[in-house]
Amino acid sequence: MSYEQDRHSNHISQSFNEELEQIRTELLTMGGLVERQLSDAVDALVAGDTEQAEQARKSDQAINDMEMMIDEQCTLIIARRQPAAADLRLIISVSKATSDLERIGDETSRICRYAIELANDGKNVRGYQEVRHIGNLVRDMLQNCLTAFARSDAEMAYKVAKQDKEVDSEYRTAMRSLMTYMMEDPRYITSIMNVMWILRGLERIGDHARNMAEHLIYLVSGTDVRHSSLKDIKRTVREVEQKK
Repeated sequence: MSYEQDRHSNHISQSFNEELEQIRTELLTMGGLVERQLSDAVDALVAGDTEQAEQARKSDQAINDMEMMIDEQCTLIIARRQPAAADLRLIISVSKATSDLERIGDETSRICRYAIELANDGKNVRGYQEVRHIGNLVRDMLQNCLTAFARSDAEMAYKVAKQDKEVDSEYRTAMRSLMTYMMEDPRYITSIMNVMWILRGLERIGDHARNMAEHLIYLVSGTDVRHSSLKDIKRTVREVEQKK
């Protein structure tokens, strides 16, 4: 039986269905906040806009509040409904994905802090092009994750896992380039280090997006694909598609 056939199929209470759909909806709402925060942070850095960076940093509190609210709702559903099978997987996956979104918010908040420092420093340093490029990649990953959760789309989640490999490769290339530049001109060491920490934060955001994709695949397939190779994840996703 596929996830779509299994989920919510045997509920006596319509309110149970509504509670499950509500936590999914709130996850997507939280994801929208995180996506906007990340977009604003990268744009603020490239533009040298300290006001935009500060506003993006402050939005982290709303993200933290949503994480706590969703966690509380998941706990209450488990306590009252004692869910099983696909329903329990949904609650577990939402709870874990919410945690990853909160951590993305934390990383983005740190990026905002570095963006403000760089803007106040006023130096024209290298690395902004790499930040924009990798920032766009991880924004796309996050957007695809949220789409996968909205559609219960394992294929889309697998695409996110593949994108993480590209982010890791681009990150390593950017770091090598910045290390070389820093050694050639020590005057910019502090500024370049800030750019490198921003790139490190973006790479971690990519890791959290991949985690979310793996939670979605677990939700749909019932198979825990954490720490699995792309080949094994693809096999799991193919099995899901064959059951449809």
